[in-house]
Amino acid sequence: GETASKRDNSRATLVMNKPPKVCFAMTINLKNQQKQCEFKPRRLKLPRMGSWLLPLLLINLLSPVHADTSNDMLAPQTSTADALTGPLHTVTVATASLAESLLFYRDGLGLSVTGPVSVDAQTRARQRTLWGMPNDIGWDLYLLRRPDAPGAASIRLLVLDTPTPAIHSSWSALQRGPFSMGFPNEDQEALDAKMRRLGFGSLNVIEKYTVPRRDGTVYPIHETIFNGPDFVHAVGIYRGDGMAQLGPVDAATGLGGPAYSAQVVDDSDAMLAFLTEVLGMELRSDRTWKSAGTEGALNVPDGTIFRFSIVYAMGATSGHLLFVDYENVASLSNGVAPRLPNRGIGMWTFPVTDLDEVLRRATDKGIEIEGAPVSVDMPAFGKAKVATVLAPNGFMIELFEAQP
Repeated sequence: GETASKRDNSRATLVMNKPPKVCFAMTINLKNQQKQCEFKPRRLKLPRMGSWLLPLLLINLLSPVHADTSNDMLAPQTSTADALTGPLHTVTVATASLAESLLFYRDGLGLSVTGPVSVDAQTRARQRTLWGMPNDIGWDLYLLRRPDAPGAASIRLLVLDTPTPAIHSSWSALQRGPFSMGFPNEDQEALDAKMRRLGFGSLNVIEKYTVPRRDGTVYPIHETIFNGPDFVHAVGIYRGDGMAQLGPVDAATGLGGPAYSAQVVDDSDAMLAFLTEVLGMELRSDRTWKSAGTEGALNVPDGTIFRFSIVYAMGATSGHLLFVDYENVASLSNGVAPRLPNRGIGMWTFPVTDLDEVLRRATDKGIEIEGAPVSVDMPAFGKAKVATVLAPNGFMIELFEAQP
């Protein structure tokens, strides 16, 4: 549709003749021609945030990815050579139901499963300390991967022998804390039908809409936010008309991911400062949106306004993080700490090139170090120096620096 822009000294506002449906890929739905919507792009450099584009070398990558001038709104403008922290490597999910988890992640989303993975007593003890797992809780460890989609993140599934509280008490998109993982694919209609045959619902019906490129042309998006075990969401998403998917996809099956993960937060500034100033990531998009309400992908109250921020490792094209911060409605808390050992998405894992530097920054910024650095051979990523820290919202972050 036609677009008119209005600018002042503090912000840019894009007014469109059709309303947005909001998804976890920073998209706009141009479905209803009778309504208007607007978004307010925010400054990439937030108040109270210092310089965070530091020229630090990211090793352990096959080759650097240089600034991309493509038509994709989310294309990197930096290089992996500048990165201190790499893309999302592993998402740890705690569950009490192996059968339900395998039905969702393996049979539905097509991930390969290894496990239970055995570890020696020393490694188990170090995992317990790093992850803050109480001594009276045991677990079996499974690794869920997509081996024919190099670069996709993995899921580390901890099947608990003692059920713990769930981080969320429902699938509501208003609940604070870790929300979802993203699964790009080549046929979202087929994936949607498959997941429903397996008995899994979603926040809304499959969404089909168009999204603008940099040059103003549009391409189609198909998306469903599925409801999974332990109140975890999986976002199935397809980009058409020649656009690259939002992460690596297995060419044989047309399925990809996990490619990204999302959280609902109530203090975006604190989370973004942690990710950019401590982990050295880049804020690639930061906007305020008015939701399409119960017609939108989030299925939140009509008129809901929220800040939507997207963070990438420098130079990365996948493994990114999404944050929703509601501005005119109250987000909900279940009163359960958003981390292990509680059920749901309990931890994100990232590779770093200099763990000591990251921990120095964390200490300088008052970030709590949960597990001090220790050398350990982890099934998810091999021999490494590993530490864990707590993000400003209490979510656990695992960091590893590979060792020979």
